[in-house]
Amino acid sequence: MKIALVGYGKMGHIIEQVALKRGHTIVSKIDIGDSDRFDSDDFRSADVAIEFTTPATAFDNYQRCFAAGLPVVTGTTGWTERLDDIKSQCETEGRTFFYASNFSIGVNVFIAVNKYLARLMNNFPAFDPSLFEEHHIHKLDAPSGTCITLANDIVSEIDRKKQWRLHDKKIAPYPKKPTEDLMIRAKREGDTVGFHEVCYESADDFLIFSHTANDRSGFALGAVLAAEFTADHKGFLTMQDLLKLPQP
Repeated sequence: MKIALVGYGKMGHIIEQVALKRGHTIVSKIDIGDSDRFDSDDFRSADVAIEFTTPATAFDNYQRCFAAGLPVVTGTTGWTERLDDIKSQCETEGRTFFYASNFSIGVNVFIAVNKYLARLMNNFPAFDPSLFEEHHIHKLDAPSGTCITLANDIVSEIDRKKQWRLHDKKIAPYPKKPTEDLMIRAKREGDTVGFHEVCYESADDFLIFSHTANDRSGFALGAVLAAEFTADHKGFLTMQDLLKLPQP
């Protein structure tokens, strides 16, 4: 399979290594200042584009990929207020787009279990849920896309929570009593690859469920597996389609 990489930072380099080990070819690499390469024959020859860039540039990158006739696999987060636009393009223009807030297989199992756990905990109002996530200092969006996925699933399953809210300790103290908001705390420090924690707290005990990423290779492998899957499928695709995890 011929792959075009859009974004050639740390993730791009690791994806390249994983793709080559799996027998694929990297035919184009586009990074900051290389936008002219979207129009190159090398880029157009790819079977799929894998995109890891920034929230500010991601949507435009998708459009450039679509214009070149390429399916897109992306792990960029922080742009999803336009996700419905992409889904519409898949439906009306026949585009193919694979989106995941996190490509780690372990994280996606974690997400599935989180939703099931939230459904169980809806029956135990003494337990107040909250979320904590930590990433490296270079991650631009907060909370992380994975954390938002976890939060949305908890809110959808727990009647006593109406929406999630990112806690900004510079503005207000952390609430001492449960509210209708699902509270999220986010931390950016050092080179932390990724940590997500779901906590249910009662007056008597804590229930804590977490996932820690040791390195970025798990994300890269998931992205390449998604690219392999996307080459043979059409439309709007997710990790649920790839991994076929049972619905909680």
